[in-house]
Amino acid sequence: MPEPEATGGAPVLNAHNKEEYAPAHTAEHILNATMVRMFGCPRSRNAHVERKKSKCDYLLPQCPTEEQVEEIERRVNEVISRNLDVTIEFMSLEKAASIVDLSKLPEDVSQTLRIVRVGDYDACACIGNHVKNTSEVGSFRIISHDYENGRWRLRWKVTAGE
Repeated sequence: MPEPEATGGAPVLNAHNKEEYAPAHTAEHILNATMVRMFGCPRSRNAHVERKKSKCDYLLPQCPTEEQVEEIERRVNEVISRNLDVTIEFMSLEKAASIVDLSKLPEDVSQTLRIVRVGDYDACACIGNHVKNTSEVGSFRIISHDYENGRWRLRWKVTAGE
């Protein structure tokens, strides 16, 4: 049976099981792209994104220095301040594989993916909620971090609407 978009229907996506706080979820995309650029690591291994505070885990060979932590915060805020549009594009799984990392997708992923772009800074397969422009994120602040057995956990928050 052909995919619905091949017959003019709406794309069929996997169901989503949570309702993210859009400013924080968009900041997570920017944080992930920043970590990949600074450390060459994969996007977060684990993420818990909420309105009050969020956390992400990254697999790193050593704990970032305090200077690097400050630089992560500075870079994320610099990207937010660029007032980048956040856009959504639907594409085939095959086409998406040439653009984004699909290693964290479930086995039963749909054949059509929703790619979320934060300007020219990040592209990611995602079905969550996002702002329309990074100007809606507010500021990004790192609250705390710790390192254990190759896992760096970063706790952070955004100040949108405060």
